[in-house]
Amino acid sequence: MSANVYTIEEALKGTFYRSKTLTGTIEYAEKRDDVFYSDAEAYLVTIRPDYGIGYKYRTIAVRTN
Repeated sequence: MSANVYTIEEALKGTFYRSKTLTGTIEYAEKRDDVFYSDAEAYLVTIRPDYGIGYKYRTIAVRTN
């Protein structure tokens, strides 16, 4: 039996996102090499908000260790 292997971008897609100012679903994720977080990787995500129109963009940190 083999395990399914996913990239971080694939794992983020469809994930629920919530912050103080925005709630929605992550539609797209892309690794950002120009942003540095200690012990984490940065990803630019496109979010489809639960309320309102248009897409929103956020940079999130994903710990990989």
